[in-house]
This record gives sequence, structure tokens and C-alpha cells, in this order.
Amino acid sequence: MESSPEQLPAPELQASTSTEPTFADFSTLAGGPDASPARRIFIGQYGLRAGWSLLIYCAILVSIVFTVRGVVEYNKARKHQAAVAAAKAAGKPAPAATAPKPDPNAPMPIKGGMEQEGIAFVAILLVSMLMALIERRRFTAYGLGGQGAPGRFFVGAIWGFIALSILVGTLRVFHLVSFDAQLDHGWPIFGWGVAAFVLFLFVGLLEEYLFRGYIQFTLTRGMVSLGNRISRPHARTIAFWIATLITSALFFFAHTGNGGEDALGLFQVFLAGVVFVLALWRTGSLWWGIGFHTAWDWSQSFLFGVPDSGLIMQGRLFSTHALGNPLLSGGTAGPEGSVLCSPILLLVIVVLCFTRSSPQPPLETKMSGAPPVQLPVTLEA
Repeated sequence: MESSPEQLPAPELQASTSTEPTFADFSTLAGGPDASPARRIFIGQYGLRAGWSLLIYCAILVSIVFTVRGVVEYNKARKHQAAVAAAKAAGKPAPAATAPKPDPNAPMPIKGGMEQEGIAFVAILLVSMLMALIERRRFTAYGLGGQGAPGRFFVGAIWGFIALSILVGTLRVFHLVSFDAQLDHGWPIFGWGVAAFVLFLFVGLLEEYLFRGYIQFTLTRGMVSLGNRISRPHARTIAFWIATLITSALFFFAHTGNGGEDALGLFQVFLAGVVFVLALWRTGSLWWGIGFHTAWDWSQSFLFGVPDSGLIMQGRLFSTHALGNPLLSGGTAGPEGSVLCSPILLLVIVVLCFTRSSPQPPLETKMSGAPPVQLPVTLEA
């Protein structure tokens, strides 16, 4: 049984002979009792207060979204004006001002998905790097650091592939899914497979980092004071799981707009969120969850060709359809909408509970002119 950060004595009660600054020392530097009232409004025990950090983070993201949307709408308007002028010169009727709505049942295009997910991830990554500079933190503290990142990703991907394969295999054995035809042959299989992997790597990076990266870390450090009031020896654990309630709710509601998703499918999304949060807590980074997320989506969308949250992907290897009771088969939502998905995800949770725990990223900020405060970060096992 490894030591927990919450089981160690409070820093201000530790021996004064330590060469590292105590919480009291850092509190004075960052905005403690001796700091001015104005400074204490913005600076707390762990640097810039979490509320201000999240406000700045969200303001930058919203500004980027509105800027990009404005540029897109401006380009659409210019193209439409050019099309109207060309039609007028040719004596033809002017084209419609709005493009026809896409067919909701059409396969999801890989190229468009890669562009959308990739651009969104890069934007969030750059904003998080900017926040790291503002907060004077190591960028890796937000979840992309940790021990053995490539190994964590690979192990998570293996478990994602195994879990999804067991689920689809179970549906096939009980005649709840039918493989109608193989759609790709020869080298196109490799091409579509690589393209799909890149797409879902971006999906995994975006969703894990968006919901369990910067926001999870910042909410956690913001909730430490509340954790201290509830149980000082377990403040870090309490703060982490309170933050998790918020980020998991965001993850859940982000999936409510997926086409074909039903109530049971949304419950599976919630359960998957528990898997990813537990992976973050046990491994100390996002890489296990990113690997699992990537392989899970890639296996069902490309390899088996089943719906992913109600969406069918372009270039999938097989054409499939659900059979029997939608409660068992998943229906239009796909295997994630099947009640049989729950025990698979619960099995993954059990596996994670027996995974050897790794250190969480420290909460402290590196103040100029002062060494970083060393917080106990070893997890419970």
C-alpha cells in the first residue's frame, strides 16, 4: 500500500528544518496573509486563482470560436456573391443563399472529421500552452505529461481494442448484429484504416484533453480549499472527484447532440467517462485514456463498421446492421447503446483499479525567484 498525499502530515506541521519552502512560505509569496488585499483577490495558494484561470481560458476559446465562425461566414458570403454575379452574367437563376442540409444518414466523411477535430485540438492545445505561461506552470501538468506516455498510450489502446472486440463478438454470437458485406479490399483497407486511426487519434486527444485536461486540473486545484474543509487529510482526493463531477457532466451533455443516440447510449457515455477519469487518477496522465478512446472508436467505426454513437463512418471495412431488441443490440446507437456494454466497461474499471498507481501532477506553480513547492503527490493504491 503506497502512501497517499492526504495521509501525510499537513505541510505547516512538518519539521521547520526542511530546505523546501513550506505552504506558509509560498502562501506569503503568492498571496497569503502578508500580501495586499488586491493581490489576494487574484493570487492564491497555488498561484493565479482557478476561477480567474478558467475565466481567461474560456474567454480566449470563445474569442477563437467567434473569430473562426466570422471568417467562415464571411468567406461563404463572398462565395455566394461571386456565384450570384456569375449566374447573372450567364443569364441563369441565382443560386440559393443557403446550402442544402446534409443527409443525416450519410456516412461521416473522414477528411472533414480530421480537419474539424485536428484544428479544434490544436486550438485548445495552444490556448493551454498560453495558460501555462500565464500561470507559470509546466505545460505537462495538464495531463500530457506523466511517466512513460508512449507505453501508457499503447496499453490503453490494447485494452480499448480488446474491450470493443469482446462487445461486438458477444453481439455477433447472440445474433444481435449482422455483417452484411466487406466494403474494402486490398490496399484501400490499409489506406482507410490509417486515415480512420488519425481521425480517432484526434478525437481521443480532443475529447480527453478538453474534458479531462486543463479544465480538470484547474478545477481540482480550485477545489482544494473545499476539500480541506471536508477532510484536510484527503483534500486532494476530494478536490479531484468534485472536479470530476463537473467535467463528467460536460462530457455527458456534449454527447447528447449525437444523431441516433438514445438514453441507454448516453448512460454508456457516462460510464465511459468514469473509465477515463479513473484512468487519469490511477495513471497520473491522459495517455492511457487517449489510447483507449482512440482504439475503441477506431475498432467500432472502421474495423467492425458498426455505428459509433449513431454515426456511420466513410471507408468502414464492413457493412453491418443491428438485429433483434435494440436494448440488447444497441439499435441505431450501435454497440455503445447495448445493455451488454455496461459489464464490459465495468470490467475495464476493475482492471484500472488493479493498475499500479502513478504520481499525479503537482498543483504548485513555479514562482519567479522562488523554488517550486514540493507537494506530496503519490496516489493511494
